[in-house]
Amino acid sequence: MTPHAIDHDRSPGSGARAWLTRLLALLLTLLLASAAWAEPRRPLAAQPRAGEGAAPVMLKLFNRDITELRGVLGGLDAAQRVSRARAQFAAVIDSGVADPIKVLPMSLTEGSGYLFQYEGQNLFTLLSADLDPEERMSLKDAADRVRLRLEGAVAARRAQHSPGVWLKGLGIMAFSLLLGALAVWGVNRLNTRLKQRAVAATNGTGAMSYLIAFSLRVLGAAVWLPLAALLYAETIAVLRAFPWSEPWGDALVSFVREFAGWLVTGILGAIPGLFTIMVILLIARIAQDLLKMFLSRVQSGGIQVPFMHAETVGATRLLLNALIWGLALAVAYPYLPGSGNDVFKGISVFFGLMVTLGSSGLMTQLMSGMVVVYTRSLRKGDFVAINGVEGVVNEIGALAVKVITIRNEEITLPHAVIASSAIHNYSKLADKQGTLISTKITIGYDAPWRQVQAMLVNAASRTAGVRKQPEPFVYQRALSDFYVEYELFAHIDEPLRRVPILSVLHGEIQDEFNTHGVQIMSPHFLDQPAQAVVVPRDKWHEPPARPSGPR
Repeated sequence: MTPHAIDHDRSPGSGARAWLTRLLALLLTLLLASAAWAEPRRPLAAQPRAGEGAAPVMLKLFNRDITELRGVLGGLDAAQRVSRARAQFAAVIDSGVADPIKVLPMSLTEGSGYLFQYEGQNLFTLLSADLDPEERMSLKDAADRVRLRLEGAVAARRAQHSPGVWLKGLGIMAFSLLLGALAVWGVNRLNTRLKQRAVAATNGTGAMSYLIAFSLRVLGAAVWLPLAALLYAETIAVLRAFPWSEPWGDALVSFVREFAGWLVTGILGAIPGLFTIMVILLIARIAQDLLKMFLSRVQSGGIQVPFMHAETVGATRLLLNALIWGLALAVAYPYLPGSGNDVFKGISVFFGLMVTLGSSGLMTQLMSGMVVVYTRSLRKGDFVAINGVEGVVNEIGALAVKVITIRNEEITLPHAVIASSAIHNYSKLADKQGTLISTKITIGYDAPWRQVQAMLVNAASRTAGVRKQPEPFVYQRALSDFYVEYELFAHIDEPLRRVPILSVLHGEIQDEFNTHGVQIMSPHFLDQPAQAVVVPRDKWHEPPARPSGPR
């Protein structure tokens, strides 16, 4: 049998054993945590200075706080007295008879005090030096309080040896384990079904399917909260079922009560700050809406503002929105609950470090973007040539410009590259006359220049995509040693089709020259011809050249 098959043939009880093991581990963790919470949380005692009292040491008997000892008795300090009292309490053999705690007043060289006895065994002595000065309690009242606590510890110790208590405690533990195991199994089964439905919902289309899937996942996580509350209550019940661990259960209850009080107090205390934050954010939102209305009017031409143009309104809106929300967050930050906490300070330092490390490149791109936008060198829809890239501007972002080329490629140009390169905008001045295109051709001196110009204009006029008005025109760019350089200029309405229109134009030029028998060539002489390479006067106006007066 393959390992894969073995994995699928596991016994049905293996899953239950695994969950039972996890439940036991969780209960053990809670027990250990309760023991930690039950310990007194005080800083390490420092050595007393001259003129100061000794650091107190808590005397705990049978996991119960009895009293704090501070004074020195018979050469023993507080810690030694606590150790001796614990040893004497442990050495007492319970007779099974409820023998009361005896409190005997004593007068010692260290001062007055009370001796506590149980079963005829001296436990410890409470001195006047052991009292807390801030409690303002008399020695007799303190002794009565200690006696009551000792009686509670003795009663718990006696109950711990009772078989009935053990049977009751074990029954509560068994019931808690069984109930916890069933609850874990049920919650895990419910969570699995919710996950399956969430996965099935994500296979759908539309925003509603994603909303349903998200809600199911949140519900799957939320079902564990009642289980945690149940396990917590079971842990408290098990701890309180045994006298020895009962203080740990009380500590857990106190912890929950204090935490809930702290949470409610924090929420109530945070309400004024949260209300202030809401007012600040509301004012920021109103300012943003007013700014949007104003800039929309500017963009549509309803309002004229100096130094602000329609194509710069989008960038201005982004900058002013960032300024508004930045000021709003700066003003609202002190009102955030816990804003003075070290955690918030650490997060602020972390983000400040990130901004410092990345600000150089980021600010370069942002400032370059502002130069590109506010110089109005290009806008969306313009046909441009930048750094060897030709295409139509598709998007002007905060950090880069996206250009779609003739090959239907989207190329991203960072603002820093654009600001440092020459921008050829073929659409900037083409609102009325269209985008200007040109092509060059070199013809020998034996071809009449009037004829050549007329043929070039005719070829441009027949080209699809070339505007009739303004009319195409030709310039003689150079009179070289072997040929004349002509450049034809024409206007088009679709900048994105510049290259296809040029291709059609080149074909029309060839057809035009072939029709009139004029050879397209750029002669280079190896030897000077015997006759001068000129155009006879009677051929100056060869068709399709337009007739003109004699020169």
